[in-house]
Amino acid sequence: MTPRPPWKSLTAVAAALVLSATMAAPAHAASPASGAKRPQTAAQKTVAHMQPGWNLGNTLDSVGADETAWGNPRVTRTLFKKVAQQGFKSVRIPFTVGQYEGAAPDYTIAPATLDRVEQVVDWALDENLYVLLDVHHDSWQWVNTMPTNHDAVVAQFTATWEQLAQRFKHTSKKLLLESINEPQFAGAADQDAQLAALDELNTTFVDTVRSSGAKNATRVLVLPSLNTDNAQAKLDSLASTITKLDDPNIAATFHYYGYWPFSVNIAGGYRFDETAQNDLTGAFARVKSTLVDQGIPVILGEYGLLGFDANTGTIEQGEKLKFFELLGYTARTSGITTMLWDNGQHLNRTTYKWSDPELFAEIRSSWTTRSGTASTDQVFVRPGAVTAQDVTLNLNGLKFRGLAKGNKTLVKGTDYTVSGSTLTLSAALLKKLSGSGELGTAATLTATFSRGLPWKISVINATTPVLSSATGTTDAFAIPTQFNGDRLATMEATYADGSFAGPQSWTSYKQFDSDFVPAGDTIVLKPAFFAQVEEARPVTLTFHFWSGQLLTYTVQRTGTSVTGTVS
Repeated sequence: MTPRPPWKSLTAVAAALVLSATMAAPAHAASPASGAKRPQTAAQKTVAHMQPGWNLGNTLDSVGADETAWGNPRVTRTLFKKVAQQGFKSVRIPFTVGQYEGAAPDYTIAPATLDRVEQVVDWALDENLYVLLDVHHDSWQWVNTMPTNHDAVVAQFTATWEQLAQRFKHTSKKLLLESINEPQFAGAADQDAQLAALDELNTTFVDTVRSSGAKNATRVLVLPSLNTDNAQAKLDSLASTITKLDDPNIAATFHYYGYWPFSVNIAGGYRFDETAQNDLTGAFARVKSTLVDQGIPVILGEYGLLGFDANTGTIEQGEKLKFFELLGYTARTSGITTMLWDNGQHLNRTTYKWSDPELFAEIRSSWTTRSGTASTDQVFVRPGAVTAQDVTLNLNGLKFRGLAKGNKTLVKGTDYTVSGSTLTLSAALLKKLSGSGELGTAATLTATFSRGLPWKISVINATTPVLSSATGTTDAFAIPTQFNGDRLATMEATYADGSFAGPQSWTSYKQFDSDFVPAGDTIVLKPAFFAQVEEARPVTLTFHFWSGQLLTYTVQRTGTSVTGTVS
């Protein structure tokens, strides 16, 4: 398994993301007066031309022996050709540099490493891609010690960018440089101290690169907010730094991985519900008001869902598609350039195929238009008890055009009806589609809209799942499960007194993939779950299935032994 980069520590980012969701868009940053449209600056044009972008993640930023240390193959020129063919206009190349540097005071970067980075940058530029090169995991490896090791960190940071600036000073201005990825500072007295440290680093970066001359004198330089977060205080501080620098060729960057409970499927956040939607729109509203509307170009340097680190199936397919559809639309209408984070889990770098073509189609479509979605992409039918079912359409300003099964157009008024945003699938249609009642997906319907992608709805025959008793250990325990066509959404864990059991003691809902996961004809409870379950204290598990079914099950740990019984 590819190691999870420490910056994606779910515990570390949870509080920041939940906090962001509670913050309203600022009132102090007014947009330009009506009709007073500013002409685009060179930096704004550059950033606009970079839309859309893609990240070469877990490669030159890998911590280890070389660029293959985290499971990806060596970069080839062909990769960038294929990325460009997919419609991307830019690529972000993260680079973890400290591991290749010598001792103080020179901190000399290994010449072979610099040559390789330059080669990779040149290959991307040769494919007419814009390139954003950033110093990456150094943020948590040594830069974060700045509050307690100030002079040494500033010296190394300065030496690092002196060398990078010198190496790339004559390179095409389609290369942009980013000071530091997801800046963070350990041991700082408070957030104000962290903001001051970042202001110093960002200023040092700009001064260092500019002083190298040649094309670096006017190259677009990219500055992050603290933690590349969208909280208002962090955006305000970044805006203040950029204003102070008074440099017309500066852009800002932030990252967005969604509302944390949704992003990793925890705390009952398995749907892209109103809370998750508001977190997204609130984040972009703050960035737009604080930066974009003030003439500062903005790059969303990374976006995705944190649950993808374990499995792109951590979030149900339809809920996932709704997230990316709204994100693409919101970024586009906010004037923000997007760069998809891909650590190898999306575009296969050997076959050049997308692991989830439907997901990439949604992302690509969102670059230019909206698509219709719906409250669900799953309709569960109980054989022998078939009734009409409603699906709420999310029209997103579009018009519903029709419903089909494969190449066959279904009949409005007979197979389905539409009233406002409610699509009703008739009992007769569902009975016909369910066929003999064989469990599992019986048919796929396609709803089409006036623009954008169609929305697929799976009609699934399902009966109540069945769990069986089991024994095992804290390292290997699986509940035999007859899913009977149904699909697992989430799991709760509580003790008899109602208190929460297992990890994440603040919620009864456990984290998908990390604590439990459906696998074949079982539900596996992970060692991480049992590591925080009290011995000899029965735990009631409540399994929530997408059909709406709820099943309970009891597990008890005695030492490293585990027994499980049907409640």
